[in-house]
Amino acid sequence: MIRKYNKNDLDSVLEIWLNASVKAHDFVSAEFWRSQTENMRNIYIPASETYVYEIDSKVVGFYALHESSLAAIFVVPDLQGKGIGKQLLNHAKSQRTTLTLSVYKANQASYQFYLSQGFKVVSEQLDEHTGHLEYTMSLGT
Repeated sequence: MIRKYNKNDLDSVLEIWLNASVKAHDFVSAEFWRSQTENMRNIYIPASETYVYEIDSKVVGFYALHESSLAAIFVVPDLQGKGIGKQLLNHAKSQRTTLTLSVYKANQASYQFYLSQGFKVVSEQLDEHTGHLEYTMSLGT
């Protein structure tokens, strides 16, 4: 079930974000992701429109929108590949007429997933925080 995020979900969302970020972005130091946890807690999640995916009352995935940007979409690593991310993305698509996102070029699994869901690359640039190449992708423009 997908529902709107509430403040009681914060620890679960942060845990999913950290674990999935470390797994998906193994080309970036795990310490970098850990160092971003407080920014996620205090800045990014509060500034975003966030939805969570629950199974048996346990949060197992989430996405966050900031204006028309899909700022985050993450699923518990052990449950990836089971359609949860696709359901979250479809829900996000229903919330906006256009969506943009950034994905690391080295994160081929996510890049291919976004392509399969209709996103197109609109630019390529260096991420200022990590120095790694990333794509900006768009849907509906």
